Amino acid sequence: MGFLTKHKQRDASLPAERQKIREVIYKDLVQDPNILAFFYGGSLAKGNEDLYSDLDLRIVVKDEAFETYRSKKKERATNWGDVLYYEDFPSATYSIAHYRSFIKVDTFYYRQSDLHPSVYLKHLLIEHDPHGILHQLRDKSQSLTYLFSEQEFEVWRGKFFAYLHEVYRRVQRGEYNYAFQMVDSLSYSIVIGWYVEMGEVPNSFGDWSKVEGPRSPLSEEQQRLLEQWDTKNRDAKELFTISRSQKAEFIRIHSTLAERIGIPVNQAWINEIIDMVL
Repeated sequence: MGFLTKHKQRDASLPAERQKIREVIYKDLVQDPNILAFFYGGSLAKGNEDLYSDLDLRIVVKDEAFETYRSKKKERATNWGDVLYYEDFPSATYSIAHYRSFIKVDTFYYRQSDLHPSVYLKHLLIEHDPHGILHQLRDKSQSLTYLFSEQEFEVWRGKFFAYLHEVYRRVQRGEYNYAFQMVDSLSYSIVIGWYVEMGEVPNSFGDWSKVEGPRSPLSEEQQRLLEQWDTKNRDAKELFTISRSQKAEFIRIHSTLAERIGIPVNQAWINEIIDMVL
């Protein structure tokens, strides 16, 4: 059986398995007096989940109980199913549990004071909110829009220039895997620009979730460019051809975002930086 067909039967049952764990989580958490509220974010909250979507669980606990719940996060996850392995740091405020059913649950713990209205909290699937904490938070978040600040813009373009220069250095050293990583970083920098350009909130850097495929907000042309920028060969000429194409799209987005923020475009300065390697 092939890579894409070996687990076809198991994968078809994933929504049902995900729902089972969700029901167990509800029964476990709703009776806990130290838990003020809990909700789901991610694709479940947005209503665009598919077979492979995770459960992005967010739990709000009383301040005095927070440290206990954070330190026992793995033990709590075992209440919900047969955990195969974890993927997190002991000191983190989250736990990522992978279950034998192939369901993954990302659980974040919060104090009430940790939560503030945000563009990231517009979409919440509220499961338990007896005090109205989450409903108020979601309502206040609706009027917020994502703004790309001047500082974020400066960091964004500075990183693009740095990744471009690193492509050159790494190819010259024969460090092709590093060069591939830098080309991918250039692509993701452009993805951030596309998201901001269309008013979407970008993922954290390097998180390719929903960037491609049927759930992507990108246009067919943008997805075609991403495919065109895939690194396939340990060939310097090919890598620099890709980088030149990325450069052209970066210059377009840079001008659009700079005008939107009110920052002058110094094209001679940009050309000087880029011409050092291309």
